[in-house]
Amino acid sequence: MSEARAFVDRHIGLAPADIASMLQRLGYESLEDLMDAAVPTAIRTKDLLNLPEPLSEVEVGALARKLASQNVPGEPMIGLGYYGTVTPGVIRRNVLEDPSWYTAYTPYQPEISQGRLEALINFQTMIGDLTGLPVANSSLLDEGTAVAEAMTLVRRAERNAKGAFVMDADALPQSIEVVRTRAKALGIDVVVADLSQGLPEGDLFGVLVQYPGASGEIRDPRPIIEAAHGRGALVVVAADLLALTMLEAPGTFGADVVVGTSQRFGVPLFYGGPHAGYMAVAKGLERHMPGRLVGVSIDAEGRPAYRLALGTREQHIRREKATSNICTAQVLLAVTASMYAVYHGPEGLAAIAKRTHLHAADIAAGLAASGIAVVNTTFFDTLTVSVPGRAAAVVRTAREVGIHLRLVDADTVALSTSELTTEASVTAVLMAFGVGRTGVASVTLPESLVRTSEFLTHPVFNAHRSETQMLRYLAKLSNRDYALDRGMIPLGSCTMKLNATAEMEPISLPGFAELHPFAPAADATGYQQLVSELEGWLAEVTGYDKVSIQPNAGSQGELAGLLAIRGYHLANGDTHRDICLMPSSAHGTNAASAVMAGMRVIVVKSAEDGTVDLADLRAKCEEHAEDLAAIMVTYPSTHGVYEEGITEVCELVHKAGGQVYIDGANFNALLGYAKPGEFGGDVSHLNLHKTFCIPHGGGGPGVGPVAVREHLAPYLPSHPFHPDTEKADGIGPISAAPYGSAGILPISWAYVRLMGAEGLTRATAAAVLSANYVAARLGEHYPVLYRGDSGLVAHECILDLRGMTAETGVSVDDVAKRLIDYGFHAPTMSFPVAGTLMVEPTESEDLAELDRFIEAMIQIKGEIDRVAAGEWTPENSVLRGAPHTSRALVGDWERPYSRELAVFPAGIDPDKYWPPVARIDNAYGDRNLVCACPPIESFAD
Repeated sequence: MSEARAFVDRHIGLAPADIASMLQRLGYESLEDLMDAAVPTAIRTKDLLNLPEPLSEVEVGALARKLASQNVPGEPMIGLGYYGTVTPGVIRRNVLEDPSWYTAYTPYQPEISQGRLEALINFQTMIGDLTGLPVANSSLLDEGTAVAEAMTLVRRAERNAKGAFVMDADALPQSIEVVRTRAKALGIDVVVADLSQGLPEGDLFGVLVQYPGASGEIRDPRPIIEAAHGRGALVVVAADLLALTMLEAPGTFGADVVVGTSQRFGVPLFYGGPHAGYMAVAKGLERHMPGRLVGVSIDAEGRPAYRLALGTREQHIRREKATSNICTAQVLLAVTASMYAVYHGPEGLAAIAKRTHLHAADIAAGLAASGIAVVNTTFFDTLTVSVPGRAAAVVRTAREVGIHLRLVDADTVALSTSELTTEASVTAVLMAFGVGRTGVASVTLPESLVRTSEFLTHPVFNAHRSETQMLRYLAKLSNRDYALDRGMIPLGSCTMKLNATAEMEPISLPGFAELHPFAPAADATGYQQLVSELEGWLAEVTGYDKVSIQPNAGSQGELAGLLAIRGYHLANGDTHRDICLMPSSAHGTNAASAVMAGMRVIVVKSAEDGTVDLADLRAKCEEHAEDLAAIMVTYPSTHGVYEEGITEVCELVHKAGGQVYIDGANFNALLGYAKPGEFGGDVSHLNLHKTFCIPHGGGGPGVGPVAVREHLAPYLPSHPFHPDTEKADGIGPISAAPYGSAGILPISWAYVRLMGAEGLTRATAAAVLSANYVAARLGEHYPVLYRGDSGLVAHECILDLRGMTAETGVSVDDVAKRLIDYGFHAPTMSFPVAGTLMVEPTESEDLAELDRFIEAMIQIKGEIDRVAAGEWTPENSVLRGAPHTSRALVGDWERPYSRELAVFPAGIDPDKYWPPVARIDNAYGDRNLVCACPPIESFAD
C-alpha cells in the first residue's frame, strides 16, 4: 500500500505543503472543503468508488505481463488489412516509446511543432507518392472509417449526387460494415456488388474498389473507373500501401480518392489499433477532405515553415454544417509509418514487398502442385484456398504450430504473407494443408499492373540509411517540438497530464502489441480480461450500466452514443424523434456528430454567466416535444463551470421524451465526486486520452468509450468479427476492429490499478485546486470570465483578453506566441469564447511550474501595459514580434525592445527552448497550398 500511495504522490504534482499553501490562498481548510463548495450538492455521489485496491508499479507491471502472456499472437497470417510487421528498434524506442513524441499536443501552435509537422508532411508525401494522387491528409482513424469518410466526401463533392454508393463485394468485410453503419444514419443507400461483373444498374454517386481484394484477387481497376466516370460517379480505391510498391498507383488510372491503412509500415498490430488510416485525393477535392492537412508556408523571417492548412478544425467552425466530426486522428502512428518509409527508403520497401509476394507465390505453387485449388488467380500476398470439408482442420493444424490462418467457411481457408513470413513459415503453412514445398516461385503479378512510376524520390527517403543517421534525424525533429517532457501544456478541455512510464510500458509487451484483431478468442484471453475489467471500472466511475470501448476517438464515441439514442427511438417506433438540442457553447464535434447520426441540431442559448439558458431550454423542449431526440451537454460546462442547473436540464429533456447525452470531455473534474449516469445522463462518452492518461501523441491516438444506461445497451456498437458472439450482430461497428484501439487500453487499465478509488478522487480535487489557484492569482491581472455560484471554477478557467485587445490591439495570438519565449505552450485560444484563453493546469503539475506559468502571464500583462502606455505600438511590440528564434541573437537589431527582453524575458536560462521558426503566415500558406515535402533548397538561408 505504501508503494501504491507513492505512485499517487508521483502522479499528483502537488506536495502536501503546496496543497496547504494553495488552499490558504483560496480560503479553504482542506481539499474536501474546496470540493464541497465547488461541486453542486445535487450531483454529488454518496459512496467511494467501488474499485480494486491500488497496486504498486511493480505489482501492476507483473500483472500486465501476466495478462499479456495469456494472449497468443503466433504468426499472424489472417490478413484482412492487418499484417505482421517489424517496427525498427530505432523507431520503436525513439518514437513510440519516447515522451517527446507521445506527450505532444495537436500542432495548433505550429511554431513549436515543426518536428512532428515535418514527420507528418513526410507521411503525406509517402501516401501521395504511393497512391499517385497530389494531396494526402495527415491520417485518419483506420481503414474502415477512412472508407466511410471517402463515401461522404464523394457525395458532397458532386453537386447533384443521387443514387447509391457501390462497394466492391471483395472489399474488406469490416469496411463494408462500418460504411453501412455510417450510411444508415445518413440515409445513404449502399449496394455491395461483384465488380468483376461490372457496375450494377441504377443511379450511383460513388464506387469503392479494393486493390488488391480481400480474397487476394488483383483486378485491373481501370474498366470500373472508366465506367463509373462515364455515369457521373467518383471512384474510391482502397489500396494496400506495401502492394503499391509493386502495383501501379491507382491515381495513374484515374482514381479520385485512395484510402487505406498504413499499419503494415512498422506499426504493431495492437489487437486492431491504433493504426493510421490514410486518404489521398485528386486535384479539386482537397477542400472536401476530412481530418488534418499539413501545409508549407513561410515565417516572419521569410523561411519555409510547416503548419496545418485549410481550416483543419472546420468541425469547430462549421459545426452542424461540418463535413466530418474528425477532430484529431492517429498522428503518433502516422509518424511511425512515415519514419518506417524514411528508414527503409523506396528500395527497402520494394524488397520487403517482393519478399512478401514471393512467399505467397511459394505457398501457391506448393498447393497447386498437390492439386489444391487457390481460388484467386492473381495475388500479391493473400491466397484464398479451397479445401472442401477440411478448412477447420487446416486452420487448427496451423494454429498448433503457432500460425493463425483465416477460416472463411467450412470449405475455404485464406492466408496472407507479410514482412514476418519466413521460409520456415512457408513450410509450416504447406504442412498444415498436408503438402510439401515444390521449390522457389517467381513474381506472378499481372503484367499490365506492375508499377513503373517512381515513388519516394525526395531526399528525406533516401538519406537516412544507417541507424546513426536515423537516430539523429529523429532527435533533431523531437528537439524542434514542445511536449510535456519540456514543461506544462495548460490547454483548456484537453487535460495534458502525466502519462506515467509504468502505464506506458505494457503496450510494448508482445502479447499486447503483436496480436491480430481477428485472432481466435481462445488466444486473446488476456485482452478479454483487461477489456472486461476496464469496461466495468468505467461503468462504475460514470454511474452507467454498460460500456463499449470500441470507439477509437472521442468523436467516434460521440457518434456511437448518438447512434444508440437514435436506435432506441427507432426501436420504440419514434421515427420522428430527430432533434438534438445543443448549447451554443458546445464542442464543434458535438454538432457534427449529431448530423452524422441523422439528427437535426437546434441551438440552445447560453446565459450571460455561460450556463445553459434554462428559459430557452424550456421553450425549445416545449416546441419540439414531439420530435425531440436528445440534448448534448458537456459537464462541467465548456466554460469550465459546475452548472447548478444540470439536474433541471436533464429533467426538462426527459419530460419532453428526449435522452440526455453528457459529453465526458471534462470528466477529469468529476471523477470520484459525481457520476453522470446518476444525476440524469442516459449516455456519455469519455476521452481516455484526457482523464485516463492515454497521451495525445501529437494529435492521436485516442479512445472514446461510450457508456450507457441499461435501456440503451442493446444499441451499443457491434462488430461482425467480435470475439463475444453476442456482440457480433447489432447496430453495427463504429470502427474497423472490434475493440478499436485496443493496444493502448493497457495504459488506462494500469492508471486505474495504480491509483485506486481514493487516488482517482484525490487527483480530481488536485486538478480543481490547481485551476482555482491559477484563477485566483491571474484574476488580479486578467478578468476570469466565468465562475460557478460559489465563485469557483471547475478544472479550467477562462482568461478574458477582449478588453485589452480592444484597448491595445494585442491579441490572444500575440499572447500565445509570446508564451513560447517564456518556455510555455499556450492555453486553448478563443474557445469557447473568441478572444479568450482557457487554462487547464491538471493535477500533474507541481506548484513551482504553476507559479512559473502565472509569473509569465503576469509579465506578459506588463508588456501589454507598455503597449497601452504608448511605449510600443502593437505592430512593433515584443508581443507581435514573438516568438523570437535564436537568430535574434545575431545581426542587426532595429526593434524598439532589447534582444534580452525578446529571448530571455524570464532571465537567462541555459535550458531555454528555442522555437525553430518565427511566427508563421497562415494566410500565405492557404494561398500557396503545398502539402508535400518541399525541396531541400527552399530551406537554405
